[in-house]
Amino acid sequence: MKRLQIALVLMGLLFLPIASQAKKLNVITATTDMAALAQEVGGDRINVESIAKGYQDPHFVEAKPSFLLKLRQADLLITVGLQLEIGWLPPLITQSGNRRIQVGANGYLDASQFAEILEIPTGTVTRAMGDVHPLGNPHYWLDPDNGRRVARGIAGKLGELDPSGAAYFQERFQDFDKKLTVAEQKWDAEMAPFRGNKVVTYHNSFTNFAKHFHLNVIGYVEPRPGIPPTPSHTLDLIGLMKRENCKLVLVEPYFDLKTPNSIGAATGAKVQVYLPSVGGEKQVTTYFELFDYDMDLLKKAFQ
Repeated sequence: MKRLQIALVLMGLLFLPIASQAKKLNVITATTDMAALAQEVGGDRINVESIAKGYQDPHFVEAKPSFLLKLRQADLLITVGLQLEIGWLPPLITQSGNRRIQVGANGYLDASQFAEILEIPTGTVTRAMGDVHPLGNPHYWLDPDNGRRVARGIAGKLGELDPSGAAYFQERFQDFDKKLTVAEQKWDAEMAPFRGNKVVTYHNSFTNFAKHFHLNVIGYVEPRPGIPPTPSHTLDLIGLMKRENCKLVLVEPYFDLKTPNSIGAATGAKVQVYLPSVGGEKQVTTYFELFDYDMDLLKKAFQ
């Protein structure tokens, strides 16, 4: 009898991890940055995976059949929103057939609702303006304050979907908040000597970062968002950089360096590839590492 009881206990212990694993929420995110923030607050109670890679332009992601399988199994889909993914994600959501993650369903979360949004256009937005987002600049996660806001929102949503883990998610958020506060103090100190420094970026993905750390974006390699550089605009930008004594051009990893390098050669500016997203380099796997990487890059460039 005792042997039988021991055997039953051992069998129970054997199946405990499986039962625990089955309770994990399957979270799919549009981008790696949303995945990184979800992981911070979700911990070991979620499985999280991003559709877009950190080195890809999140505006243009090639839809693959494998994405449909991931979306079909998702309990929660987290998007950046502000129409960042409008060119590729909506058809995948529809074709997945997963009612939980359809727009407006409880398993669909637009993270932009939690963030401070910059560059909201006033007036009519037309295609002549380029790839202007009518709801505002979607690159909001590059402000740590928005990272905090989004993480809080994700923790709340996870608690809705898994009420038994609600306290756990809130505790994880509180820990993240404390770590982020300490990190912000370090980053602010590192950027303090360079307040007001002027930069040019290829695309307007740096706006939130620049506002938070008091840098001055004076122009873009693109004449308008999403429009390739033209000779006339490039000459105008070179003239502007010379007048403003701007010595740094930041380029996202998915853009060609030919025009930025020609601008650098004409102005004496340093051309630097920076990371707008987690996973842009293999070693950058967390939200904190993204800022650490770009801080180190900027300090070297400005010095």
